[in-house]
Amino acid sequence: MQNSPPSAAPLPALWDRFPSLAGAAFMPTVDRRACAVGPAARLRGGSIGHDATSMRILLTGASGSIGAALAPALIRQGHDVRGFGREPARVTAGIPVIRGDAVTGVGLDEALDGIDVAYFLIHSMEGSDRAGFEARERASAENFVVAAQRAGVRRVVYLGGIVPRRRTLSRHLGSRLEVERVLLAGLPEAVALRASIVIGASSRSFRFMVHLVERMKLLALPAWRENRTQPIDVRDVRAFLLAAATTPQAAGGLSLDIAGPDVLTYGRMIERIADLMLVQRRTLRFGRNVTPIVAPVAARVAGEDPGFIGPLMESLEGDLLPRDEHAAQLLGVRLHSFDRAVERALREWEAAEPLSAR
Repeated sequence: MQNSPPSAAPLPALWDRFPSLAGAAFMPTVDRRACAVGPAARLRGGSIGHDATSMRILLTGASGSIGAALAPALIRQGHDVRGFGREPARVTAGIPVIRGDAVTGVGLDEALDGIDVAYFLIHSMEGSDRAGFEARERASAENFVVAAQRAGVRRVVYLGGIVPRRRTLSRHLGSRLEVERVLLAGLPEAVALRASIVIGASSRSFRFMVHLVERMKLLALPAWRENRTQPIDVRDVRAFLLAAATTPQAAGGLSLDIAGPDVLTYGRMIERIADLMLVQRRTLRFGRNVTPIVAPVAARVAGEDPGFIGPLMESLEGDLLPRDEHAAQLLGVRLHSFDRAVERALREWEAAEPLSAR
C-alpha cells in the first residue's frame, strides 16, 4: 500500500471556541482530510466537557500494554469500564469483558451499548497472515465506526503512530494513519494521538530493545540507527489518553502528536538503555538499511513474532518526529525524560522477572 505524508493544517475555529488561547504559543495541527465528518450526523448527546465525572467507558485492547496501564487509572477516576476482546481471560484488570472480534464485527453492538467514550487500542500487526494486517486493521476500524454510530457514541480515542514528513509510509505507519482517518471521518468527537516508541515495562517495542541489549554482546545496527525520534514514557501516554476522554477541544475531530521531551537517534536510544542496564555492548554498524536480513534474526534473538518486528523495523527507516510540541500543553500533561522513563521501566520489569544482563 502506497501512502504519501499527510498535509498538516491548524484545527479550524480553535481560537473562536477558546479565546483564552489567543495569545498562546501553540496550535495543534491535524489532517483536514482525516477530520472531515462522515455520515454520522444523527448521533445522540452533546460534547463531553471537563466537568464529566463518572462515565461508561469501553476499553478495547485491554490486555495489551497500553490498555492494561489505562484500565486501573480509569477505574480510580470512578468510571464504569467495560472491556472488549477475542480472549477475555487475558484481561487482568478486573473489569467485565465482552467477547468479540472487531475484524468481523462480532460483539461490537453489545460492547458499545450505553457507552459514553470508547478507546480504540486494536492492532493486528502479527500472526501467520502478516501480509494482510492492513486490511484487518481497516476492517476493524470501519466495523467499529458503524457500530459506534448505531450506539450513538460520539467520542472514540485512538492511539496510532507518528507519521514521517517526507517519505513514503511503511506498511505499519500507513495502516495506523488509515485507521485514524476512518475514525476521524466517522465520529464527530474522535481523538487520534500519534506516538513513537513507548517506554514501559510491558511495551513490546521497549522490551524488544532491552532483550537485544541483554542477549547480544555485539549489536548489529543498520543505517537507520542515525534516524531520530522522540520516545515517550508509558505514564505520559496514559495521561494523554485520560485527558483525551474529556477534552472539549475534540469537537469536530482532533489529531495530535504526543512525544517525550528528548530527541534521540535509535542508536543512541540503544546505547542509553545499555548504559542504564550497566552493561557494555559493542556495535556493528551497517552502511545501509538491511531490515529484511536483520529483522528475522533480531526477532529470534528477542523471542518476538517476526510479523511484529519486520513492519516495526521498516518504520525506523527515517526520522519519526512530532508535527509540533503542543499536545502536552494543550492537554495538560507533564512529560518524563527518556532516562527517567527507562529507569522506571527497568525497575518495574525487574520487580516481576530478572534481567540476566544485570
